[in-house]
Amino acid sequence: MRVEVSDLASFREAARGLLVRGVPPDKVLFTEERERQASLLGADAVAPSAPVAGLSVPPAFLDLAERVACHRSPERWGGLYRVLWRLTHGERKLLEVVSDEDVYRLHTLAKAVQRDAHKMKAFVRFRKVDREGEEYFIAWHRPDHLIVRHVAPFFARRFPSMRWSILTPDASVSWDRERLSYGPGVPRSEAPEGDALEEMWSTYYASTFNPARLNVRAMRAEMPQKHWATLPEARLIPELVRGAPERTAKMVRPRLEASDASLYLPEHRDLASLARAAHGCKACPLHERATQTVFGEGPVDARLMLVGEQPGDNEDREGRPFIGPAGQLLDEVLAGVGLDRQQLYVTNAVKHFGWMEGDEKQRLHSKPGRREVLACKAWLEAEVQQVKPRMILCLGATAAQSFLGPGFRINLSRGQVFETPWAQAWMATFHPSALLRMPDERARAQARLHFEEDVRRAAETLRALA
Repeated sequence: MRVEVSDLASFREAARGLLVRGVPPDKVLFTEERERQASLLGADAVAPSAPVAGLSVPPAFLDLAERVACHRSPERWGGLYRVLWRLTHGERKLLEVVSDEDVYRLHTLAKAVQRDAHKMKAFVRFRKVDREGEEYFIAWHRPDHLIVRHVAPFFARRFPSMRWSILTPDASVSWDRERLSYGPGVPRSEAPEGDALEEMWSTYYASTFNPARLNVRAMRAEMPQKHWATLPEARLIPELVRGAPERTAKMVRPRLEASDASLYLPEHRDLASLARAAHGCKACPLHERATQTVFGEGPVDARLMLVGEQPGDNEDREGRPFIGPAGQLLDEVLAGVGLDRQQLYVTNAVKHFGWMEGDEKQRLHSKPGRREVLACKAWLEAEVQQVKPRMILCLGATAAQSFLGPGFRINLSRGQVFETPWAQAWMATFHPSALLRMPDERARAQARLHFEEDVRRAAETLRALA
């Protein structure tokens, strides 16, 4: 059976009749009317229709159908009817099965529409024109899908006090400060070419362009070249890309000495030489308030390296890592699983104590930022290269992120053993100071059990590697 549809409204009417007559999806071939745009710009495409006795559709399907209907794929109507048939014939929870082939296909189409809508919101550029002495704004855009009606309300909310029109090859929409009205598609040649606002926008774009973060492939994916013709800033892109390396070098050169610890690394990289050189490091602002650099300690052939966040108050005064309350807790747990602290290499991702002043002039721990972690990374990498541990155990999120980046989450990956370029086995767990700071006794006891379990697993993994 051949059924012609043109928009979501006509599809709903056709699907309602097919369901009432009990026509299964494999007996229906949906085709689109030749005058699709004329129909699309007619009655409200998403207006609710009268229900049919005995048939009810989940609201989630109606929301999904509204987006899928905007896609250009001719298969969208057949896909919608297949899912609708299954929903009304015993599979009420079908939309919750995201792995189902039919459901997955609809969500793929809907996501494509959402991406296209996002680009329309980002890339529409209005040009100012005069109409009988009044300001009017016109934009031309070429979307991938039939999204004019889907996106137009956004622009009405975004620019409620402007009179404007958005023209596309498929349809056009205008706002008169009170209501939206729709019309047929318009070719690019009928849109205005430019106005006085473009120079201002181009100047703004050039001033905010960051050459150090330039990624041409990502830029082309996010800003497809087909949109460049209507973007005033696009004509600046080739020159900005060509000049990016030189601009980046000018930005980085004055700050390099103050932000890169690799400049302080000695020619000879043994642990003793590294420790002496680290005492002169000024790669980040933490050195200004710290008493001294706290470098790692332990045998050069240690099979296990422990990496914490940064020194604490006691460590800053004494110049040795993990000697305060957190270090005492760590020593206790290590001894409980048969690990001798004297045979391990213990260090921190950041070598200076970051602190803020508390009551009674106490020096309270202040978590290091990403800048401090990156500034100190050269020291940590040099330590790893010298020790060459079989296993690395990171204590806390900051230590773990110094290796794997800011996306690492302790709560998701704590206690898991990974093979990494730095060591054959790598694991992260809580920092012992986090346990000491927990105010709730029950939560603290539970975290202590997890911490002990992780350290025990690290000890077992280390023995297995032997």
